[in-house]
Amino acid sequence: MSDSEAGDTANGERAAVESVVDGPLGVITLTQARRRNPLSSAVMREISAALTGFDDDPAVRVVIIRALGPAFSAGHDLTELVDRTLDDEKAVFDTCVEMMRTVHRIRQPVIAEVAGMAFAAGCQLVATCDLAIAGRSARFSTPGVRIGLFCSTPMVALTRAIGRKRAMHMLLTGDPIDAETAADWGLIGSVVDDDELESTVRELATRIASSSASTVSIGKQAFYRQIELDEDAAYDLMSDTMATNAVTCDAQEGIGAFLAKREPVWLDR
Repeated sequence: MSDSEAGDTANGERAAVESVVDGPLGVITLTQARRRNPLSSAVMREISAALTGFDDDPAVRVVIIRALGPAFSAGHDLTELVDRTLDDEKAVFDTCVEMMRTVHRIRQPVIAEVAGMAFAAGCQLVATCDLAIAGRSARFSTPGVRIGLFCSTPMVALTRAIGRKRAMHMLLTGDPIDAETAADWGLIGSVVDDDELESTVRELATRIASSSASTVSIGKQAFYRQIELDEDAAYDLMSDTMATNAVTCDAQEGIGAFLAKREPVWLDR
């Protein structure tokens, strides 16, 4: 069975979002392949719940978000945005914002494994993830302007990932960019052949998972605290962060192991 076929059962009973723990990895899979994995309110709440569940599981050290079929995600489920009240519309986008915030809030690095199209809120999710690797056939777009709904929430993550002029080009034209361009612009970290995507992401995730979970968590949270500060404030904050990190059990273990030329034994604290 192909990925596109695997995403939906004949009776439609398969969950739209599946999450599993695979060793040190938490894997979230969007399965509505035939619908191009729309980010409905229900789906976004399920993704947030899965992320929070992994955050609470000490066995999970890295999270992967992936999808079945020809699209990572085509964006919001537009059927939710027709003939609704302002409060209804706001609820949809608040749910989206909460999902994006949860990606950054949890202690584990989150990797986007991008196959196929990542459009609108799907592109936003890629830009929000801590790391992203795409297959060579992947495409990225913020096409809302073409249907009268400017991609304003995707703009937040997109601008921070690729800068003002490139983000405005994508937002104002709605034109898709290919994976090589996305990597050049900083939207994703790297591009691999489509048939190597899953194994490449798993290798990266496993490599990150081999480090101290507490140290990785300190680093992830520190990154987002300092990124929007001016240089002086960032240095002041990160000097305190490094000092606090240095007295942790795992930092002392890692430094001692390096000096003794042995492998560290992490306590994750």
